[in-house]
Amino acid sequence: MTLCISAQESEKKVSKTKVLYGTASFYANKFVGKKTANGEIFSQEKMTAACNVLPLGTWIKVTNLRNGHSVTVKVNDRLHTKTKRVVDLTRAAVKKLGYIRSGLTRVKVEVLDK
Repeated sequence: MTLCISAQESEKKVSKTKVLYGTASFYANKFVGKKTANGEIFSQEKMTAACNVLPLGTWIKVTNLRNGHSVTVKVNDRLHTKTKRVVDLTRAAVKKLGYIRSGLTRVKVEVLDK
């Protein structure tokens, strides 16, 4: 029984320090003014993101692996179910990460305790 408890505890630690690697993109302007998955109105000026694997309301640090720039954003939306990308960011976040021209970049996503 002690073995099961420590296994559960280690699973909780892993979920708290979850790190994802993958491709990031940014939202098209057609979503401006529409509701996100958590009910907020989407704006390209907010520091928010869409992600399919993290709970809504999760704060994450997204780091552009090509230049080392990072931003902190809140997950408030979901991606299309068939997408292979790990995160979709607002234009404001993408500008800070420095990949506005390319449209896509490789990123590291870290879950923050907030």
